[in-house]
Amino acid sequence: MKAIVVTDQNAGLAGMKLVELPEPVAAINDVVVQVYAASITGDELSWPSTWTDRAGRDRTPSIPGHELAGVVTAIGYGTTGLSVGQRVFGLQDWYRNGSLAEFVAIEARNLAPLPDDIDFNAGNALVMPGLTAWQALFDQGQLQVGQRILVHGAAGIVGSMAVQLAREAGAYVIGTGRAAHRETAFAFGVNEFVDLDCDALENIDKVDLALDILGGDIAKRSLNVIRTGGRFVSVTGWNEEQVDGVQNTDFVVEADRSQLIEIAKRFREGRLKTNIGSIVTLEDAIATYNSADRVKGKTIVRVRP
Repeated sequence: MKAIVVTDQNAGLAGMKLVELPEPVAAINDVVVQVYAASITGDELSWPSTWTDRAGRDRTPSIPGHELAGVVTAIGYGTTGLSVGQRVFGLQDWYRNGSLAEFVAIEARNLAPLPDDIDFNAGNALVMPGLTAWQALFDQGQLQVGQRILVHGAAGIVGSMAVQLAREAGAYVIGTGRAAHRETAFAFGVNEFVDLDCDALENIDKVDLALDILGGDIAKRSLNVIRTGGRFVSVTGWNEEQVDGVQNTDFVVEADRSQLIEIAKRFREGRLKTNIGSIVTLEDAIATYNSADRVKGKTIVRVRP
């Protein structure tokens, strides 16, 4: 099969290449999926899990990419819940070879059925943004009807999904971004928009929940606009300060079949939109990684037509 591999952490993108590899085999509780659509996550070459196994041992050459949508072609011993020929989408374990390949072996529990009326590109685009936003809002943030929420990067891949889910849950959503992102943020459903270049974040009324997708100084300033008893949830790993009366949490997104099913349901019913920027082939994916001017929105890698 064709696959993109990374070979040397010090080489970075220069160590990325398209190669031929043997097709994977389904282990116990695994399935093999023929990948139709995968995704590029721009910073995954900086993740330790891209280069090592859970014991810290080198596992290169490794295949990047974690989101996928495709068709099950083989089932491992003891695997239940899925069948050969079934359309699926899901999130690969961080420490296993990923989805930028024609086939991937993945635990069945990390996948959900992909309805026939959702194409593979859209299904793939729902995975990590949808799961991240869902878990940030409802699992970590405990979002309730009528609450006020601050979503940083509201026009971005995860932020736009969080805006939509929060609005549907009955929240009042304040989004942030740059001036060029204002119209996009409103199109995804924010009630208010804060231009981080021109507006004073500290001038907004207190919120019950702040979702940080940016980190750094913006994250630090956000702690001061959360009411006592509110929550700050970050997906950037930023958790450097504490403010009295504010619960400060960062987390790593996990695969969850039931959540994927709920996310797909909302998409099918027109209650949720994806944020796709560009669609490229597997052969062009490396050049996209190397591009300094990436198209806004999620980059989808169309592995199979």
